Amino acid sequence: MVLRSDWSQRNCSMARGLDILGDPWSLLVLREVFFGNGRFDAMRSRLAVADSVLTRRLAGLVESGLLEKKAYDDGGRARQEYVLTPKGEDALPVLNAVVLWAEKHLPAPSDQAHMYVIHSGCGQRTSSADTCTGCGERLTAENTSWHSLTRTDAPVQLSTAA
Repeated sequence: MVLRSDWSQRNCSMARGLDILGDPWSLLVLREVFFGNGRFDAMRSRLAVADSVLTRRLAGLVESGLLEKKAYDDGGRARQEYVLTPKGEDALPVLNAVVLWAEKHLPAPSDQAHMYVIHSGCGQRTSSADTCTGCGERLTAENTSWHSLTRTDAPVQLSTAA
């Protein structure tokens, strides 16, 4: 996905990665899909984002191969929702790292404004983006939960690739 410049052909891996993952709206869209919130209207409501912004980010994430569209029936009306691809699921450590960094270094505006990465296998909060610091197991979407206190009282198991 092109941000201000096309960095997709740069010699630097970080620049190429930022070409897709460097936009805050794109990371927030991925957050919603990991939370199982892949329908356009639900994402728009949760993110409080303009239709045009959300449409562009979703199109870019589909074009980049991180998300794909999946048909669902909405009471007789065929609609599309967005689901992770294996490539999108592999972005989990990036999102975990952002959460962990923010929790460590940025003040929360309220006691409810926290989010934790939890390894579902052992039930422990982790301070690593890719490995459980409690038991050492590699974190995947299948064995990771996020606990966003603004969403729910209990951790939410993450969605996985379709």
